[in-house]
Amino acid sequence: MVSYKELGLVNSRDLFKKAVDGGYAIPAFNFNNMEQLQAIVSACVETKSPVILQVSSGARKYANQTLLRYMAQGAVQYAKELGYEIPIVLHLDHGDSFELCKDCIESGFSSVMIDGSHLPYEENIALTKKVVEYAHQHDVTVEGELGILAGIEDDVQAEHHTYTEPDEVVDFVTRTGVDSLAISIGTSHGAFKFTPEQCTRNEDGVLVPPPLRFDILEEIEKLLPGFPIVLHGSSSVPPQYVETINKYGGKLSDSIGIPEEQLRKAAKSAVCKINIDSDGRLAMTAAVREVFANKPAEFDPRKYLGPARDALKELYMHKTEKVLGSAGKA
Repeated sequence: MVSYKELGLVNSRDLFKKAVDGGYAIPAFNFNNMEQLQAIVSACVETKSPVILQVSSGARKYANQTLLRYMAQGAVQYAKELGYEIPIVLHLDHGDSFELCKDCIESGFSSVMIDGSHLPYEENIALTKKVVEYAHQHDVTVEGELGILAGIEDDVQAEHHTYTEPDEVVDFVTRTGVDSLAISIGTSHGAFKFTPEQCTRNEDGVLVPPPLRFDILEEIEKLLPGFPIVLHGSSSVPPQYVETINKYGGKLSDSIGIPEEQLRKAAKSAVCKINIDSDGRLAMTAAVREVFANKPAEFDPRKYLGPARDALKELYMHKTEKVLGSAGKA
């Protein structure tokens, strides 16, 4: 058993309370490798933002669970070396079983998500409660989920949305004891969140997706004032990355994300954690493709992963400062 406290990490409880009270959201950035981790930590130190290092089941298999533990510990030390000690959470994204959550808790995670949203309601409650009871014995925070997001992210796949029912939220939170709740109000996983047919064009000719269901969010806030709410699938799919990828041989047509102004509005509410994964993948891929296209003889990984890391840092600084409002809150 390795406690996250030994690694210098924190859980999300106090961070979420401050975020709800302060009208901002904590960034939850997914990572799989060293360059992504360097970009996340350096961006958040520079902007003085708290951060949630988010690891999916697939990323854990890819990076190796032992290496991940030391990477998280290294992230804490790296922040100190950069000159500012920010709060860092290590969080399991979309845990699908009690055994996986338990294993993560015992290997140093300070927060876990148990996603039983695909199960019948009562089974979701039973599984979530079981994880909560174990996690709380070790002062680890737990995120549950009600409602289903469409799209694909690693091992998580769903073809259709199922919006969260506000009336179920109070019952679910009360019976499970979760610390935060991921809800479905129109975000979705992956870079292909909406088809052009689902969107309208604004006065600049840009495709704009349907607005998020803020009415559902507002109803949940009325029923559970101040309770921490999480948004998954919240990448905005910046067009400049898509254009660069396609310019240098990619094929990412019809990639449409969540407008950043809608995420900023959500962050001012009880939404205190916003997950961003696909935007980081796009930023890195665009930078790597550009290097390969302009320098076809290059074969040193540092020469293409370095620019990818720089692009990712720039993106994450923008997210903390202009979208989530978490800059300066560490």
